[in-house]
Amino acid sequence: MESVLEIGQKLVTLANQGRWLDAIHSLYSPEIVSIEACAPPGKSPRCTGLAAVIAKTDWFMASHEIHSSEVRGPFPNEDRFTVFFKLDLTAKTGPMAGKRFTIEEAALYTVKNGKIVKEEFFYNRGG
Repeated sequence: MESVLEIGQKLVTLANQGRWLDAIHSLYSPEIVSIEACAPPGKSPRCTGLAAVIAKTDWFMASHEIHSSEVRGPFPNEDRFTVFFKLDLTAKTGPMAGKRFTIEEAALYTVKNGKIVKEEFFYNRGG
């Protein structure tokens, strides 16, 4: 079974290649729980299950043009690891449509039985 460090390294490598869905399909548990710091209007910040996380990722990719991304880490500790993301985006939909902006966030991943079972995102929402 792969170590937490090895799983984190694979996630970072795939994310830096823009292969977000490959990371989800190969590294996530079917029972994955994903928790965002906030959610778009009408959506929950929490989703459960592989299909829900894939749908959330598909929505994000369809709603944003990603100009560049930088993923740093992993920084492991026991059964968890942290990764830092920096994304340069232009929103395609919603109140930010047509606006270019940068998102910086940290994500904490929990691993059990060789799969990511939980991801939690942290970022400054402003204000």
